[in-house]
Amino acid sequence: MSRKIGSTNIRRLVLDVLKPHSPTLPEFATKLGSVPGVDGVNVTLIEIDKDTETIKVTIDGKLDYGAIRSAIEEWGGVVHSVDEVAAGSLTVGEAPPAERRFKLRTHEDKG
Repeated sequence: MSRKIGSTNIRRLVLDVLKPHSPTLPEFATKLGSVPGVDGVNVTLIEIDKDTETIKVTIDGKLDYGAIRSAIEEWGGVVHSVDEVAAGSLTVGEAPPAERRFKLRTHEDKG
């Protein structure tokens, strides 16, 4: 039994998408921006070949994954993977790289 993913508390999606050259990236981003609940879209070209483009799509808002996936498919695209999901009442980010690093202790630090 499959479960439909609909309107939940999804705040951000990062998707790996394969799409034909048409619509263009600006058209594709604009179309995704018009999906209900979408507040912002960022589309990054990852790879291009003769017939298709691989893109990374970052979407923020109060999101319905099913509606977004359907819209992408309607425009000839395919979601290869869901690479990131943020849910809940706020978006949690990773700590900046400097805060994630372990401090290297030297001989001079001891004392």
